[in-house]
Amino acid sequence: MDAQLKKGLLEVCVLSAIRKEESYGYKIISDLAPYIEISESTLYPILRRLEQSGAVKTRCTEHNGRLRRYFKLTPTGLRKIEEFIETIDEFERISKFILQGERE
Repeated sequence: MDAQLKKGLLEVCVLSAIRKEESYGYKIISDLAPYIEISESTLYPILRRLEQSGAVKTRCTEHNGRLRRYFKLTPTGLRKIEEFIETIDEFERISKFILQGERE
């Protein structure tokens, strides 16, 4: 898979994991595990980029004596998900066209 496409896909997966409620790193990885493999070393740079772009907000709170950072989807993040869904629809139409030649 193209690296840029995979990068965009991972970002949307992370945004989707926090769409309904805020979450933290380990839980995001666990929630995504049935669908896509993602490690901490991949997740945290994605979360930083998403925070810098305004797609997520963060807050820190103490949990079991340690600080835990929670990530929450913003309207900008929701728009990124919606734009990706539109892109998927476009890819589906193009894929059907390409596959048409295979079936003839």
